[in-house]
Amino acid sequence: MSAFRPGILPSVVVALLLPLLVTLGFWQLARAEEKRALLASHETRQNAAPVSLTELEQQRDPAHTRIRLQGQFDERHSLLLDNRQRNGQVGVELLQPFYDQPSGLWLLVNRGWLPWPDRRTPPQFTTPQQPLELVAQVYVPPGASFQLQGDVPDKSWPRLITLVEPQRLWQQLGRGGLAYEVRLEPSSASYLAEWPVVAMSPDKHTGYAVQWFALAAALCGLYLYFGWRNAREQHDEHNHESPQQHS
Repeated sequence: MSAFRPGILPSVVVALLLPLLVTLGFWQLARAEEKRALLASHETRQNAAPVSLTELEQQRDPAHTRIRLQGQFDERHSLLLDNRQRNGQVGVELLQPFYDQPSGLWLLVNRGWLPWPDRRTPPQFTTPQQPLELVAQVYVPPGASFQLQGDVPDKSWPRLITLVEPQRLWQQLGRGGLAYEVRLEPSSASYLAEWPVVAMSPDKHTGYAVQWFALAAALCGLYLYFGWRNAREQHDEHNHESPQQHS
């Protein structure tokens, strides 16, 4: 141990940073596993037949479940989810209440993405007036709840929002409805209905984990290098001073 003298300050820095870097690496690995499980669950449910709302209410985890809808859109209470991009273009997602006749429930249906290049003019969209049979997927936001923008609800329609809470919308409209947003599968009633399952792929999380572990290894390497170098320099200084003291 006499040949290793890292110093107090470097030791404190390593003691603080090394556990943090290693923890971040393992956290990214855990996130990668969560994303793989989510993608696997989504793929399984994509291949399943759509269920009714009655069957949906019996499921403990409704996320990504395909559902059958039969009813009509409410054009008057449209919501425009702001700050949505597709292929570098700015736009909104159009959400509209939909009355499902078999269940008697309202659903907030996301019909897809619309471009909005000019903020001075509202986005243009049309709403089918006839009864429809649709297939959609339940969307449950990971780790967050939806809420309408602001404490004071906007009185105008269509309403521009940044976050969505279907249950509060039903309370404002005096309706009974599903507490989740549902996203249309591509159909004649949808716009651009491309729904990424995860914002970041498992491989990217793994790549970040490798970077954190590499930084931890580099920190350890530098700590050892400077500790041995300091010890060697101190040893050389001691040997250089010893002859002078004897003389």
